[in-house]
Amino acid sequence: MSVNSAKSRDPIRSTRSERLLVLSSVLLVIAILSIVAFLLIRERANAELSAARAANNIVQLIDADVLRNVELYDVSLLGLIAASQREDLKSVSPAIRHLAYFDRATAAPYKGNILLLDNKGDVIADSASVEPRQGNFADREYFQSHVNNPDPGMFISPPFRGRSPEQDWRISFSRRVNGPQDEFLGVAEAAMRLSYFDQLFNSLSIGRDSTVNLISKDGILLAQQPRLAEELIGKDFSSRPNFQRIVKEGNGSFTGLSSRHKDKRLYTFSKVGNLPLIVIVALSSDEVFAAWKRTAVVVSSATIALCASLLWLTGLLCRELRRRHSAEQELSQLAATDPLTGLANRRSLDQALHHEWFRAQRSAQPLSLLMIDIDHFKAFNDRHGHQGGDDALRLVAKVISTHVRRPADLVARYGGEEFSVILAETDSAGAQQIANNVRTAVEQLPLVGGDASPITVSIGISTWTTASDISLEQLLFAADKALYQAKENGRNRVVAT
Repeated sequence: MSVNSAKSRDPIRSTRSERLLVLSSVLLVIAILSIVAFLLIRERANAELSAARAANNIVQLIDADVLRNVELYDVSLLGLIAASQREDLKSVSPAIRHLAYFDRATAAPYKGNILLLDNKGDVIADSASVEPRQGNFADREYFQSHVNNPDPGMFISPPFRGRSPEQDWRISFSRRVNGPQDEFLGVAEAAMRLSYFDQLFNSLSIGRDSTVNLISKDGILLAQQPRLAEELIGKDFSSRPNFQRIVKEGNGSFTGLSSRHKDKRLYTFSKVGNLPLIVIVALSSDEVFAAWKRTAVVVSSATIALCASLLWLTGLLCRELRRRHSAEQELSQLAATDPLTGLANRRSLDQALHHEWFRAQRSAQPLSLLMIDIDHFKAFNDRHGHQGGDDALRLVAKVISTHVRRPADLVARYGGEEFSVILAETDSAGAQQIANNVRTAVEQLPLVGGDASPITVSIGISTWTTASDISLEQLLFAADKALYQAKENGRNRVVAT
């Protein structure tokens, strides 16, 4: 057993401590990142939910306003149809008949003219004047729709340009006028200027890149704010996946990719009562998550800086731990090593001897101990000085270490010119062979400083086996006694007890 092998557990403990520290730091960093990620994801969901709620409030306000005004138009149309079918009004003056026809139409904002058309599309009554205008509207889509559809329900037309000088955009609300046998008698029609929706939508704050849209159930865009392009009004969006989903769900919200802008948008939508109209608020995801993104950047940067600092401090601490373990190992090695020869010192010898003694007791394997003494060392030291004596001690120590190679064995300087060797699991015969090899090798060393005789050693051997009933102290005493016998018998020899 060497000094290094005796202390080999120190680097292992050091490595385990570093790994535990690094693992703890990494787990802490992962926990911090996970918590921050969870909080950011939750805040993102809250931002989306808040935006959806705000958009839904806008949708509901628009629904209520549009529904109220459309109902005013519908009341006007129903009143016009009911008045046109009264026989008693046909005999009154045109002024009174005009008042009876259009008395419910005065409250409708942004209204165009309200017309009563016969089955050929000619104007029978006109809200703009007592004397109806000269004109035919049989080519209008709403007229053709009522001709071909006996349903007397209200029809909302796609946007069209008015025939007035302003040529402004309008939509019409119309109902079919049926006779007693449900025959087609004509159409009651009221126009609404789309500037009404512009005024309504302009009062709402939805963001620069977001839009409020009014679209028919058939996918025709009726109004938009802000108006992205004039040519979009009246365009058919029925084939767009987002619109198909809106029609299918009826009310709600979802995040989808805009087919026109190619960006993600939060769509919140609702049908306008029982009317064939849908209000859609399309909020830009960039605007919805703008505040969240700023917060996420700040929090993420701070978290990354914190985690990086934590890992950096962990690295510094690991380096300091390595330095500390290295210093402790060096001090421990110095405390266990003879500074002159580099062998284990007396303290290490005592520790190793106790360890091997108890191991031999458990395994029932023999244990041998060599006591080696340099012959006539005092005289050698007197002739060659302390430096020469130190060189001789180092040389003999090297020879002994060369012949004791097993990791479990230990070579130690016992004191002065005396050395000890612990031979684990070695019987007396094996110990004598090693001892003779050491004695012979020392004797064959070159002569020093003109000496007539070489350096020699005397070796005493004691061995414990299961057959012997001795203690550790008796084992030491026996080895020491054998050494003195070797010296009394003439030195340069091996004696075993």
